This record gives sequence, structure tokens and C-alpha cells, in this order.
Amino acid sequence: MRPFFLLLLLLACGFLTPAAPHNGDDEQAMEAALRRGKGPHWLNKLINSSPVFRQHHVGVSLADATTGELLYELNSDQYFTPASTMKLFSLYAGLHLLGDSLPSLRYVVRHDSLLFWGTGDPTLLHGDVPSRRAFAFLQSRPEKLFYTAIPCVEPFGPGWSWDDYNYYYSPERGPFPIYGHTVRFYARPNQRPRVLPRDFTVMVEPAPASFQSTDHVRRAVLENRFFVLPFTKGWIDETPFRTSPELLLKLLQDTLRRPVQPLPWALQPQENIRTLPGLPVDSLYRRMLQVSDNFLAEQLLLMCSAQLAPDSLNTARTIRAVRQRFLLDLPDAPVWVDGSGLSRLNLATPRTLTALLLKLHQEVPEPRLLSLLAPGGGHGTLRRRYRPVVAGQPWLWGKTGTLTHICNLTGYVRTRSGRLLAFSFLNNNIPGDDSAVRGEMEKVLTQVRERW
Repeated sequence: MRPFFLLLLLLACGFLTPAAPHNGDDEQAMEAALRRGKGPHWLNKLINSSPVFRQHHVGVSLADATTGELLYELNSDQYFTPASTMKLFSLYAGLHLLGDSLPSLRYVVRHDSLLFWGTGDPTLLHGDVPSRRAFAFLQSRPEKLFYTAIPCVEPFGPGWSWDDYNYYYSPERGPFPIYGHTVRFYARPNQRPRVLPRDFTVMVEPAPASFQSTDHVRRAVLENRFFVLPFTKGWIDETPFRTSPELLLKLLQDTLRRPVQPLPWALQPQENIRTLPGLPVDSLYRRMLQVSDNFLAEQLLLMCSAQLAPDSLNTARTIRAVRQRFLLDLPDAPVWVDGSGLSRLNLATPRTLTALLLKLHQEVPEPRLLSLLAPGGGHGTLRRRYRPVVAGQPWLWGKTGTLTHICNLTGYVRTRSGRLLAFSFLNNNIPGDDSAVRGEMEKVLTQVRERW
């Protein structure tokens, strides 16, 4: 008799019955899942039983910010793509390598000539963190002006997405930024958009009918041609422009209303190099962290590089120096390649990000430190979440980290009992929209606030 028919006969006669699920096994599996993580059972259960966290990688680290006591861990030794939480490393670099003010530019005087070059300071006529100090200085000097281009990193960082070039959050890096390396468009119905800087007006044209895009403006990939798509409502938008030494000289001359000549980069021995101080550093740190400004973060590492060596602006030099001098005590060495976190080559573990938060809390006065981060329910990237519950006072201050399929948050929670906790909550490989993940993180961190 064939085996298949024998099996049917045995089942029909009742000699075999299908195996029923063992409730005890299911309960043990659930208990094992709830034991993933080190810390209170209620927090394990809240995170591990959530269907929102079930299909992607989750890592959590929670510690007392004052004592450093570890309170909870879940996959905290696993590496994640940190996205913009890497800006906390850039902040740490700036705090250790810059003084109280940004280095606006450097210069030497040779007879009747003033030679100047960039330090990476991004604030010259920037739309959101504007400084006119370099402008006023160069405009008022009696000498002839010569710009010399110091060697600098490539415009785009390693591991950046090339097709982000058109968006406000991905301007090119450079040694002497002006206007934040972006063009601003102000559109009103039935009118041509107003363009700032005005030099770019002649480079703007209506988009061809064949264009298929939801953007307001599309720039040609390799040139400064800006195509404005049809619109019926007003809007304001920013688009990065392609940088070059020639364009920089033109913008400087048009802005200063005086000649600026190029000169090859060459420092003479024992020249008296002077630095023009710029804006207070916190004005940059606060904007960089609260709205997660990638351009400011990238330029910050270049300014740090200028403090380390006078011959070039090099992001890798800053990263290497900060790691070797100040970060050897982190639990896991981060893979750190840029200032903004735009690169998917960056890697960090939750416990390392929390350890960095502990170091920041030890080294920076608490009121200043919290004022630099995005306050829950206030402004910046957390304005719609973690709303204050008592007298308008925030209870969470954080740094978000968002890329496609990535939703991270790291920062500090003030609990109902008054303790300040440092936390890192990382979510990678999220399929689809991340709004549910944001809501679930808020639910968990609200309970942390209530129960600690």
C-alpha cells in the first residue's frame, strides 16, 4: 500500500491525530521575547509586545544622566545606521576644537594687498544663521582683495545619495560658503518667482511640459539651470547651487561691490596669519541640532579641521583627531565618515550614543546643553510631539535621525520624579511609512517619564 493512502487510513481510523499547538510552548516563547532586553519587565513588555516594532530592527539604551547608571538595554551593542543623530558627534567636536566664536575667515596682509581664505564658516549671508561680519570686514578694508582657495574636501560626502542634490538639505560643502550654497525662490500666483541671490535670476526658466515632478524647482544635475514647475499657490523653496571658485568670486564681487582677484594657494614661511571671529558658536549648534541642518554640520567639521592644521580643510582629519583624543572610552567605536549623518556608511550602537550623551552632560552645563537640542512640543524637529504637560516646560530634549526606512531619536527625558535620563531609541529597516514608529516611541518614552 502506498504511504499516502496508509496515512489517510490511519487518520480515518483515529490512530493518528493532528498535533495541537501546545499553549505552554507559546507562553514560553512569549516570555522569552519579553525577556529580550535588560531592565524593568514592564518596559520589556511595552517594547517587545508592540506590533509596531515587530518587523524592523530596534535598539534602545537608557541611563541616568547624572550617575551614569544603566537602566535599560535592548540590542544596545548592535550597530545601526544612526542618520542625523551623528550630529551629536559633530557638536562634541565643535565643543572641544572651537572656542566661543566661529572662525569667520583667515587672512594675511602683504603690503597693499589682503589675502583671505575660508575656514568653512557657513554663515556668510546665510538665510537662517546670517552673519555679515566677513562681509563688513572685506568691504571696509583699504587693501586690494585677493581670494585664495584653500584645499578642501569634495562637495559631496562619502555615501551620500546622489539624487539628493536638488533638495535644500543637501548643499555642497566648501571652504568659503556664501548664501548657504542655496538659491531661495519666493513664488506668488501669476508672477515670476523672486530669486535670491539675484545673480541666479538669469539661470531660472519655466520647466518644459515633459517634466514630471512634484517639486517646485528642479535644477540640472551638473549645472546651474533652475526649472520652475507650474504652480497656482504661493510657496518658498530652496535649491542648492553648483559651487565653483569662479562663481564664488562673482558673488563676492557683486555683493561687496569691489574687485576680488583670485590667487593660488601658497603660504609664505612665518607669515602673520590672522583669524576674523564670527558668530557665537551656540547660534550654529542650536540651528544645526534643532532643525537638523546638514550643511551646518558638515561645515562645522571643516571649521574644526581649520583649527587643527592651516593647510587644508579635511573632514577625516577632524574625525580622526576627535576619536583619538576624546572618544576612546566609548563602549563601541563608531563608524564615522561625515558631519551630518547623510551617509549610510555611518554606524553606531545605541549604548555608544547614550555614552556620548553622558559625556556631554558631564562636560556642558545642563541648561546650555538642553537649550541646544530640539525641545518636545517647542520648535524644530520635535515640535509636534512630546508636548509639555506642566506650565509649558518641555520634558524631552532630543536629536532626531531620519532617512528612508530609518527613524531614530536620542536625547534626554526629565521624569516625573525629577531625574534626567539619557536615552537612544534606534529603528532601522522600517518597511513603509514611519509615522506609527514615531507614535510608538512617544508612547514608550511617555511611560519612561511617568514611571521613573
